[in-house]
Amino acid sequence: MRIVIVGGSKFGVATAEQMIDKGHEVVLIDQDRAKLERLSEQLDCGMIEGDGSSPSLLREAYGSDKDVLIALTNASDDNILTALVARSVGYSRVIPQIISPELLEVCAELGLDDTITPHATVARSLCRALEEDTEVTEELNLSGALRLKRVEVPEAMTNQTLNDIAIPDSARAVAVIDGDDEQLPTPDATLTPGMHVLFVVAADDVSALEGCFSH
Repeated sequence: MRIVIVGGSKFGVATAEQMIDKGHEVVLIDQDRAKLERLSEQLDCGMIEGDGSSPSLLREAYGSDKDVLIALTNASDDNILTALVARSVGYSRVIPQIISPELLEVCAELGLDDTITPHATVARSLCRALEEDTEVTEELNLSGALRLKRVEVPEAMTNQTLNDIAIPDSARAVAVIDGDDEQLPTPDATLTPGMHVLFVVAADDVSALEGCFSH
């Protein structure tokens, strides 16, 4: 998979390193030539100097309709614009980092459902750890044989239940999410379009699970 990362921030560089380690082809875009020259000694990836929201530049970085773009500059509005342009170019998935909480509603209105909100995520983790007297964690780390996968219920599955879906044997539903409402799933719970189901699934079966909800 080709991952195009816009923004050579610390977060952007750390993300690039992780993607490269996982064997993905990575292209890093940043406007700072000196920064890219320094990073060229650290990262084994393609690098393009320029404005990451430029349609011509995003077409230059584009390889196929399977490409993913992650906008990780420190400006939420720039990340939103970059994601919208990338979507129009044909990237299969666009993920902007949103630092300003008030812009999350804008993202929802624009159909940008995949967003990274690092400050809010860390704040929730810290608050939960203090209230529950547990260790502070910034992420749920499933990096071995299992993955967390959130899928959206399509229109074609209206009124079906989890029992009606031939999910992979390795998949287990762990939460049903409908807006702000989160519940533990039951096999006979009725599904409605737009609802999300969170699964734990074997890494090798993620694609198969996605296929079950691609109607």
